[in-house]
Amino acid sequence: MTTTSLPNSWITCYKPNSKACLRLFCFPHAGGGALSFRSWSNDLPPTVEVCPIELPGRGIRFMETPLTQLDLLVRSLAEAILPYLDKPFVFFGHSMGALLSFELARWLFKAYNITTLHLFISACHAPQIPTAKPPIHSLPEVEFIEEMRRLNGTPKAVLEDREMMQILLPILRADFAVVETYAYTTDLPLKCPITAFGGLSDRVVSCDRLEAWREQTCASFTLHMLPGDHFFWQSSEQIFLRIFSRKLYQITTHI
Repeated sequence: MTTTSLPNSWITCYKPNSKACLRLFCFPHAGGGALSFRSWSNDLPPTVEVCPIELPGRGIRFMETPLTQLDLLVRSLAEAILPYLDKPFVFFGHSMGALLSFELARWLFKAYNITTLHLFISACHAPQIPTAKPPIHSLPEVEFIEEMRRLNGTPKAVLEDREMMQILLPILRADFAVVETYAYTTDLPLKCPITAFGGLSDRVVSCDRLEAWREQTCASFTLHMLPGDHFFWQSSEQIFLRIFSRKLYQITTHI
């Protein structure tokens, strides 16, 4: 599987691994893309094939219009990902990507009776908990950029580059609309285990809101709190990848 031979552009694989026994699909945060996971193949077990998801409006899909509704993202992505579920697979999602991976896991089971082996959630509060934070996706530009600065996920140099921000703003606004217009519906818990990760200094997602993911599975649940803020998985990358690698290795040994 390569980026040039895919019949669709949703799934990227920078380092194809035909000998892998497990596929890891990675879902990016708001404004992020497949490039966020480019180096992961070098740090994770060789039995794992890393397949980042590329959403419309970024990367090789830069000319496409970003989607603003989670349901549409899930249905479109489900259709695109089906041909790549011929091997055991797991999902990892950070922030918005976590919510997307969760709803995709639910939809795949409901529509196709397909179950992911494990769901890895990062920096995202449990979906059944309503957010008290007011929506920001339609804020005036200056205020919206200030919110991006507060989240600390966009480099300062990018935030201060007006030309670059004019390119990124439609993507960021669309992604935040996806999250802020999401409406949770009660359903049966997932059958797969869930592992959640959070940042000890994250002012957006607290430990209690991560712990609530326990309700979304009838299998095991584990929570890891690491040093850092909302983007702890980048600032504490070595610690995070060490724990994540161990989890993936344990999964592959039972396939």
